[in-house]
Amino acid sequence: MNVTAQSQPARAGADPAAEKHALVLSGGGARAAYQVGCLRYIARSMPDYRPQILTGVSAGAINAVHLAASRGSWRNSVENLRSLWLSLDTTKVYETGIGNLARRVMVWGLRVISGGRLGRADIRGMVDNAPLRQFLGAHLPLDGQRIGGIEENLAEGLLQSLAIITTNYGSGRCVAWVEGDQRNAAWERAQVRGYETEMTLDHVMASAALPMFFPAVKLEDMWHGDGGVRLTAPLSPALHLGATRILAVSPRAKPVYGLPPELREPYPSPAQIAGVMLNAMFLDNLDFDAKQMNRFNRLVSKLPESQREEFRPVEVLVLRPREDLGQLARQHELELPSTFRFFESGLNNRNPRSSDTLSMVIFEPEYLALLMRLGEEDAAERHDEIEAFLRGEACSVPVW
Repeated sequence: MNVTAQSQPARAGADPAAEKHALVLSGGGARAAYQVGCLRYIARSMPDYRPQILTGVSAGAINAVHLAASRGSWRNSVENLRSLWLSLDTTKVYETGIGNLARRVMVWGLRVISGGRLGRADIRGMVDNAPLRQFLGAHLPLDGQRIGGIEENLAEGLLQSLAIITTNYGSGRCVAWVEGDQRNAAWERAQVRGYETEMTLDHVMASAALPMFFPAVKLEDMWHGDGGVRLTAPLSPALHLGATRILAVSPRAKPVYGLPPELREPYPSPAQIAGVMLNAMFLDNLDFDAKQMNRFNRLVSKLPESQREEFRPVEVLVLRPREDLGQLARQHELELPSTFRFFESGLNNRNPRSSDTLSMVIFEPEYLALLMRLGEEDAAERHDEIEAFLRGEACSVPVW
């Protein structure tokens, strides 16, 4: 089976050479390890697959940039990304020492209760994520600040475009930083603006700067943070870059609308509320966007070819976990540094069974390995569906 963009069989009436495969990687902090598991299974069982368009937001931006910069085969690139995640732990993402965390909590608390009159104004973020910058700097092929390997893959035709999404805190709009196809690199819409750039470590750090938790990053004299905050249409950057077929990997399980009694909390804790908000910002929009795309495809298919003009159907397949990663995170809470567990327990009810917030910040090897293993198992379960999709067949996005 050959499913590269250059030779991918197209739908009836389309030019096979015009098919462009995109891989869309959403955010979710530590949950992004699940994406690596899905990609590993696909790379091993469908070795000819290699997307030409990569887009990433938040932790998904780390995965997208690493894949775009890796030299060699796609399978080796995914294996190298897996090794990166397996070498990670919480101390390599943010400072976990009691002194550092306590000082930041006290400073933020003083500023709140004093109306901004007390406490230092230069404390940026609830935690110091300098370790993450050092870790990525040691594992990405940097040429100064610029990330190497991307330009070479573009020149060899292994990659057409890479887009990393951030949120401009000044304008409140999303920005798609694009390295690659200059014809499609710049655009402006109501919520997302595309800029042509040379990708740097700052772009990655800005996209992964979880609001309030990690400090914002200055890009071109403006402060930027996590791109998932305002990205209401996660598939749009891939569409603007010319994608005709999109594989999206979300680290969120199918929503559950009714909980059994043992999972119900007496009153929603701050951590539970924060988890709902984080899901709404970073993960829920992908589901809505995919369903909208499915509806649009059905509408376009009913139009005669002569009336379609610039409109084109774009098939989307969304991969997601079958299990609640929040419950898995709660089972692995003891792996966190004791200092972080102390502060985290103050935001939760007693004996919570699930924690979406916790699932995003447990960067411990055992938990990350479990997420990757689940990703491989879930992708294997959907092997026939994935293979058919990559071969050129239509995909029906379920409406929940």
